[in-house]
Parts: sequence; C-alpha cells; structure tokens
Amino acid sequence: MSSPRTASTGPVAPWDVPVTPGMIRKVSIVCFLAWVISVYDFTLFGTLLPVIAEDFGWSTAQSTMINTLAHVGVFIVSLIVGPIIDRLGRRNALVILMIGGGLAAGFTGMAIGAVSIILVRSFTGLSLSEEVVNAVYLSEIYKDVKNKGFFYSVVQAGYPIGALVAAGMSALLLPVIGWRWSFVIAGVLAIAVALVATRLPESPTFAAIREARRRQSVGDDAGAQVLIDQHRLEMDSETQGGLKEVFSPALRRHTILLSLAWLFSWIGIQVFSVLGTTVLVEAKGVSFENALVILIGANAVGFVGYLFHGWLGDRIGRQRTVILGWLAGAVSSLAMLLIPGATWFIIAMYGLTLFFLTGPFAALLYYMGESFPAHARGMGTNVAHVMAPVGGIVGSGLLSVLLFAGLSMTAAAILSGTLGLALAGLCMMGTRRIEGPAADAPADLLGHGNHPDTEKDEVTL
Repeated sequence: MSSPRTASTGPVAPWDVPVTPGMIRKVSIVCFLAWVISVYDFTLFGTLLPVIAEDFGWSTAQSTMINTLAHVGVFIVSLIVGPIIDRLGRRNALVILMIGGGLAAGFTGMAIGAVSIILVRSFTGLSLSEEVVNAVYLSEIYKDVKNKGFFYSVVQAGYPIGALVAAGMSALLLPVIGWRWSFVIAGVLAIAVALVATRLPESPTFAAIREARRRQSVGDDAGAQVLIDQHRLEMDSETQGGLKEVFSPALRRHTILLSLAWLFSWIGIQVFSVLGTTVLVEAKGVSFENALVILIGANAVGFVGYLFHGWLGDRIGRQRTVILGWLAGAVSSLAMLLIPGATWFIIAMYGLTLFFLTGPFAALLYYMGESFPAHARGMGTNVAHVMAPVGGIVGSGLLSVLLFAGLSMTAAAILSGTLGLALAGLCMMGTRRIEGPAADAPADLLGHGNHPDTEKDEVTL
C-alpha cells in the first residue's frame, strides 16, 4: 500500500491517497447502508404486490405480469450503469444511483395504475445496480485487506437485511400508513444515504486509471506506465475498456457464462425472494400475514448465509462456493415445494432456500470485481449484472405463463425458480478461474508469496 506523503512534499495525489482502516470502515458502512435501502425498496414491491394488486383489482397472474413489464424497464435503465462507474468514478456512481433509486421509490407511492407503476419502477434499476458499484468500489478499497471476501460478505449481507426490513416494516406499518407511504419512506432513506455518500473518498485505483489515461493522451507513456505498475493495472495505450473489451477473446466466454449465471439465478430470486409471499400463499396455503412472518425469519437465516459464503469463499475459492451454494439451493427449494409439512418445516426449508440462494452472491459479487481488469471492471461487472433484471423478467414472466396455462403454483415455481438455480450453478462452472482463493489475497492467507499483491502491506481492520 502506498506510503503517506509528508507535509513537505505537498498535497497527496488522489491515486496516492493511502487506504487506511478508517477509510475502509467508512466506505464499508455507507455501501452497506446503501445496499440495505436499495434492497428494501426492491423487495418491498414484491412483498406488497398482493396488497397493491388487491387495491387496483388485479388477479395474481395480472400482478405478476405487471411485475414482469416493470423489470423490462429495470433492465433498460440498468444498461447505463457500467459507463457511469468507469467514466464518472465509483463514489459518484454510488451517489447518482441512490438519488435516482430514491426518487423512483418515492414516486411509487403516487402511482395511479398499472402504467404508472411500470414506468416508475423501471427507474429502480438504478438502486438495484448499487451492488455493482459496491463490487467495483470495494474490490479496490479492499485490495490489501486480509479475509476480504468475508468483509465484503458483511456488506453484501445487506440484501437479506433489506428484505428483512421490507417484511418487518410491512408487518408493522402497513396497517398504519398503507402501502403508498411505505414507498415514500424508502425513498427518503435512499436520498439520505446518497447525501452521506458524497463525503466518501474516490477509489485510488480509479484515480490512477483516469490519470494514466490523461498521461497517455498527452504522450507521457512513461509516466502512465509508472501508475499502471504501481497500481497493478491491466491496461496499455490501446486499452479503453467498454463492451469491446469485455467481449474480447480473452474475456468473452467468462462474460457470457457469468451473464447467464446472473440470469438463471435471478429467476430463482424473483420466484423465491421477490415473489416469496405469493409463492408461499399460493403453493403452501399460508396466509399473507403468516407469509410475512416466514419471510422475516427466512431472511434472518439468509443473512447468516451471506456471512457463511463470504467466509467459505476465502478458503475454497469464490467460484466454487457459488456453484455449491446454488446447487444446494435448488435441492432445498424442491424439498420445500414437494414435501408436505407443518409450518415449522415450511419455515426451515424456505430459510435454507434463501440461505443457499442469496448467500452465494456475497462470494459472486467480489469474484466479479476481481475477475475483470480494473479499467473494464465497471463495464464487465455491469454487463453480467444487467442480466439480473432480465432474470427477473424471465422468472416473473415464466411464472405468469405457467399459471395462465393452468399449472399449480408448486409446479410453476419448480419449473422456473428451482430449475433456474440449478442452471445458474452449472453456468458458473465455465467462468474464469482466479488463481488461488482470491486473485489478490495476501501472502499469509494463501500460504505463499507468488503473487504481485503479496508484496503489498496488509490492512487489518
């Protein structure tokens, strides 16, 4: 890690700012809160969908179809996130995405029908993509942190916390303030986090990339190379990132399979997490009130799943952790849907499903950040991540089609959610292998010193 400059040498350049434990904690806390609020709003819509449908007079099939169309908009909006991250910076992207998502959440409470809900919810693609910023930003901030995968899992565990908050707030406040004000509260919280994020530092890695490109543009190739070597960047004068880069021969297979893994896994997310209350009510005969209670308990278990998979990824490798987790999730969801049982059994199986469905994302997001070169990290991560709303579209749409065709919710959930999880695990088997448990793990974690990063100082939180 770069050594701080003394006062006599002048101001510290942005690319030379030392990444201190204090900076790491500050960035981690804000990224965690941003992700919690983003997920809170995103899952709030799925959680309250039965109530919204009743208010507008929609059938179950109609409500899932409206959710599908909203995800089409989410996909379109999410396409702009990669360039924002790679051109405007990691910190600025975080602020922009949270403000956009907060406004979308607030305006959801003013919806007057299906069309307005579809249009407004489309812009939640900004806040949903906040985890892409986290993956890129934190992979650079955590570059010299021991057990970085576990620390990242704590931040990424904001997903079950956000879902837990959505279910809990719905159970407590829905009878008091209604579904509309529930979304207004989510919007206010998102804007508040965005304002706090404006005080975060920019990633020194991004600052180095921007300065290296500036030096290259004025012909200072030697000066640019100094920064490239210092920050261990994979770039040269011909490297500009973008779509062409992530679909180059070296990265094409990785990008495609990683994108498919996101698509299939988000079919499972859509069915078992976002539409979890609908599945529990229709497939298992659970009341909506009890479904909320089960959702709260299952997401608490899901939080532990994030920590477990982050810890496991540091030891057996993040790619392998994701594969094993999603295959186990497919088995758990199948057991929940097919095996008759009392409420305690439903809770246990649903909890295990979310444990193995959402938990692996703690390893996956950090794996994505380290599997793409820094100059194309935002674009590569976002190209794969935009398949999340596509998976939501396919998952919700497939569920709707199967229900319209007369299949039971049990059969429809298996053919969409369970099958999607299994296929996601299989796709991960063909993605890019990172040498060792992590590409840039410190020497004492790997047990050897054959990687360039092992020469760097290690940060202990």
